[in-house]
Amino acid sequence: MGNTQSIMADDDFTSGDSGASATYPVQCSSLRKNGFVMLKGHPCKIVDMTTSKTGKHGHAKVHLTGLDIFTQKKYEDICPSTHNMDVPNVTRKDYQVVDLAEGYLTLMDDGGETREDLKVPEGDLGKDIEKRVASGENFMVSVMKAIDDEHVVGIKNMTS
Repeated sequence: MGNTQSIMADDDFTSGDSGASATYPVQCSSLRKNGFVMLKGHPCKIVDMTTSKTGKHGHAKVHLTGLDIFTQKKYEDICPSTHNMDVPNVTRKDYQVVDLAEGYLTLMDDGGETREDLKVPEGDLGKDIEKRVASGENFMVSVMKAIDDEHVVGIKNMTS
């Protein structure tokens, strides 16, 4: 009997994704401009922060303004300075662009592993990437990942 209980307990701990969690809590007063924070469920880069004075019965409030790291859409939120806000684990990785087909990029990492699951970004960045691929240029792209979402966010020239 004790055996089944321990298996169930193990199941409880393994729920969720493997490895690091997508977000971690940080006290509002410790957040900094240009840092990352979750605003309205979106991973954002903090572009503005103001702290209001303590009210008669309350805590100082922090007013956060951030831009979604993928869409650049603006989000705002207010939280008491003593409360925790979720901060996304944001990673950045560079890949060499190998090919482009049907709107998807073929990318290769340092280890020679390829992936074909990222779309060409919209707007000028995407047009620039398409132009460079068409002209046979060797270049890299920076891919940002946060909250199980990944997007190409920039172009890097190859260093030889």
